[in-house]
Amino acid sequence: MRVLIVEDDIGIASNLHDYLESRGHAVESATDGLTGYRMAVAQEFDAMVLDVRLPRLSGLDLCRRLRAEAELDTPVLMLTAMVSLDDKLSGFSSGADDYLVKPYSLREVEARLLALAKRHKGQVIQHQLKVGDLVYDPDRLVVTHGGEPVRLPPKCIRILAAMMQSPNRVFRRGELEAIAWGGELATSETLRAHIHLLRRALARDGQANPIETVHSVGYRLAAREQPPVA
Repeated sequence: MRVLIVEDDIGIASNLHDYLESRGHAVESATDGLTGYRMAVAQEFDAMVLDVRLPRLSGLDLCRRLRAEAELDTPVLMLTAMVSLDDKLSGFSSGADDYLVKPYSLREVEARLLALAKRHKGQVIQHQLKVGDLVYDPDRLVVTHGGEPVRLPPKCIRILAAMMQSPNRVFRRGELEAIAWGGELATSETLRAHIHLLRRALARDGQANPIETVHSVGYRLAAREQPPVA
């Protein structure tokens, strides 16, 4: 999972950043709302964490601009020390998806972000995904490669669908585990076994396998140009 943290308290931001990275997520940080806005627009994130009281652009205004101007629907978790119902309603009306009051558990932050990202991914895939001659039909949960159906277990399909939404992007191991297993316990060996199944199913004689390993980081789906038809 790729996460953007926008928090002006360096200690809080550092703790959250380090914890999420230790859990296998890719994390970027900003200490003011305007920088956070620019980063959110320039890069692709699976979820964002915003503090309400930010310099240069408040968390509420940042969220409004992301929704109205940038037209981004990336899930937003709002963090704040303000606890009144009106404060929470203000956060939701700005476009936030969830609200967490300080002090909070780092484990709960991660759990909420994973839930938001998972729900969002389930809503996003509304049409066929196509990378080269690889096609995924989310309505029928069918994968074809070169026009031929590919039989895959559900968790492999989840992994492949996520990769097809962002071809050539490197997915960290922890990110793929979260996509495939959600809150269930998964090990690196379990993920490797599913990647092996994917590779075996997508293997074609004389062709490089589209699922590539990025050493010490994770995996990616390589999008290669199709050769011209003679």
